Amino acid sequence: MASVLDELRQALGDDGVSSEPAILDRHSRDATGIAPHRPLAVLRPRSTAEVSAALRICNRHRQPVQPQGGLTGLAGGATPRGGEVVLSLERMRGIEELDPAAATMTVLAGTPLETLQAAASQAGFLLGLDLGARGSCQIGGNLSTNAGGMKVIRYGMAREQVLGLEAVLADGTVVNALNKMLKNNAGYDVKHLFIGSEGTLGIVTRAVLRLHPKPHSSLTALVATASYDQVVRLLRAIQAELGGLSAFEAMWQDYYRFVTGSDPARVPPLPATSPFYVALEFAGNDAEGDPARFEAFLGRALEQGLVTDAVIAQSEREARAIWEIREGVGAWNARPHGLHLDVSLPIASIGAFAERVRTRLQARWPGSLNTFFGHIGDSNLHVSLDMGTGDEDVRHAAEMAVYEVVRDMGGSVSAEHGIGTLKRDYLGFSRSEAVVGLMRTVKAALDPNGILNPGKVL
Repeated sequence: MASVLDELRQALGDDGVSSEPAILDRHSRDATGIAPHRPLAVLRPRSTAEVSAALRICNRHRQPVQPQGGLTGLAGGATPRGGEVVLSLERMRGIEELDPAAATMTVLAGTPLETLQAAASQAGFLLGLDLGARGSCQIGGNLSTNAGGMKVIRYGMAREQVLGLEAVLADGTVVNALNKMLKNNAGYDVKHLFIGSEGTLGIVTRAVLRLHPKPHSSLTALVATASYDQVVRLLRAIQAELGGLSAFEAMWQDYYRFVTGSDPARVPPLPATSPFYVALEFAGNDAEGDPARFEAFLGRALEQGLVTDAVIAQSEREARAIWEIREGVGAWNARPHGLHLDVSLPIASIGAFAERVRTRLQARWPGSLNTFFGHIGDSNLHVSLDMGTGDEDVRHAAEMAVYEVVRDMGGSVSAEHGIGTLKRDYLGFSRSEAVVGLMRTVKAALDPNGILNPGKVL
C-alpha cells in the first residue's frame, strides 16, 4: 500500500492524497447511515488528467477505488466497504461554458447542483434537475445515480438532462463523449453506460447539460382528495387542461398526519382528515393570466368533486411551507430508526401496493409507523418506516416484506436512489437473470480487475 500511495502522491501532489484521520472519517460514509469504514486514503484530483493518472496507478496495483461526490446518496453506493482509496471530485468544480444558442452548460463533475441551478437562472434558463440535497450533492453523483427529484414529471430524470459527458475508465482511459447537439446518431450513445452505473463502470468528470426556458410564473397549491383514484384523475386533468405541471407530490393521510403533527406550533394548511393530499406546482409563461387559470381549474375540480379541499400559496413563504411538509425532514430526523425505501410501480397499481404493504407490515409489526408519499406521476413511491428498533434483522425483514410485494406487482426496487449495497441483494426482484448477466458482462469488459466501486450494484 505504501508504494501505491507514493505513486499517487507523485501524480497528484502531496495535497492531493490525504491520510489525515479527520478527512478519512469525513469520507467514510454517505447519507445512508450504514456502518462507516475508513478508506486507506482520500484522493482529491484537480483535473481529468489527474483522475486518469490516479486510476491508471490503482488499476496496475489492483487497488480498489471508491468514487465519491457530495455524499448525499441513500443506497450505500458511496460508502467504503474496507480497503479502498476514496477518489473525491470535490476539487473539480466549475462551469466551463454556458452556451445560450445551444441552451447547454458544460460543467465539471464536482460542481454542486445548486451552483448550476443558480448559474442557469442568472442566464435566463432553468436546469430541469432538482432534489432536496441540491446544496451539497454534486452533478457527477447525480448523473452516476441517474437522480430524479420533484421535477421529473416535466423534465425527466438526470439522464434526460445530459447531451454528452466525459468519463475515465478503470485503466485510466479518458472517454470524451462531450456533445452539444440534440441529434447525434453516430453509433452507440456511450454516455448511457455511465449515467446510473454508480461509478462501477467509470468516473464521470465533465458533462454537457441541457437547459430549458425559465418559466415566468410558478404557482403552488395543496389539495385534499378522497381516494387514490381521484389523485390519478386529478393528475391527468391538470395535464390535459393546464399543461405546465412541474411537480405533483401525493401524500397518504398517514404521512401528512405524521409530518404536520410533529410540530405542535405549526398549523397545517389543511386539516389532517382526508385520505390523500397532493402538493402541486404549475409553471407557466403568462405571469398575469396564469394565477387566474390555476385558480379556475381548482375551482372546477372542487365543483366536480375531484378534490375535497384546496389552498393556493399566496407567497413564497406559504409555498415553502407546503413543500416542507412534503419533504418531512424535521419529522423523520427525530426518528433514529427511520427506514426510507423508494420504489417504482405502474401508476394504476400504486394505491393497491400501498394497502398491501401496510397490511403486511402491521400484521407482523403491530403499531409500527408506515407512511407513503411520492411523485406518483413518474411512478415513484417512497415508503418510510419506523419499526421501533435499529436491529438489522428487523430492518432486513421489513425491506423484504416491501420488496416482495414490489416483485409480485412487477415494480422496481429502486426508482431514483440507485442500488448501492442496500438494494444489491434485491436486484433480481426487478431485473431478469439475463439482464443481470449482461450487466456483469459490461462490468467485466470495462473494469476487468474490478477496482471501481467494488461490491456495489452487482
